[in-house]
Amino acid sequence: MIYKLDLHTHSLASPDGSLRLSDYATMIADGTLDFVAITDHNRIDFALEAREKLGDAIIVGEEITTIEGELIGLFLKEVVPAGKTAQETAEFIHAQGGLVYVPHPFETVRKGVTPAALYKISKLVDIMEIYNGRALFQNKSTQSEAWARSHHKPGAASSDAHGRIGWGNTYSEVAVLPTSKTLAKALQQARYDKQLVGLRGIAYPKFNRVRKWLEAHGV
Repeated sequence: MIYKLDLHTHSLASPDGSLRLSDYATMIADGTLDFVAITDHNRIDFALEAREKLGDAIIVGEEITTIEGELIGLFLKEVVPAGKTAQETAEFIHAQGGLVYVPHPFETVRKGVTPAALYKISKLVDIMEIYNGRALFQNKSTQSEAWARSHHKPGAASSDAHGRIGWGNTYSEVAVLPTSKTLAKALQQARYDKQLVGLRGIAYPKFNRVRKWLEAHGV
């Protein structure tokens, strides 16, 4: 059996996200995705609730702000504190049995982890994001693939979706049921569906931030 999984998405719990529980439920129910990680910025409460309601199809993740760029933890049980070094963050993730996933590496616009920090934590990295569905203006896929290959790390294609448009177009396909124990190895033989989310998909974060600010101020 083949499983389609997206390991990088943002719900409305992220300041720049807008995906609702019903959106996740629909994507799973209609077979667009089999597994999806909810990776909100510096929190996991929405992901935990979604997993409780939708089951194992939801992977609890978190996109964590480190002082050297962003890292994602997958299969988390507890929130990983922001503001630590990349190495401390990776160790926090592993301490609870999670996987260290590197989102949009080498990018500066979206706070990819710095090359120096990536070098320091190379042995702690479990999965490299080699294709990001929102990487239109600063696409580092070639560099990311080269790093993953040279460091013998599996790669993943993920949407980085912050809204419904474009979601389900960028994902990885694996032949093994993904768990914290099997995912990294399964991705070594993955097939990738690589499509950009489109201009509106790329603009979602800014749009969502403005919309939420307006709502919060009663505008």
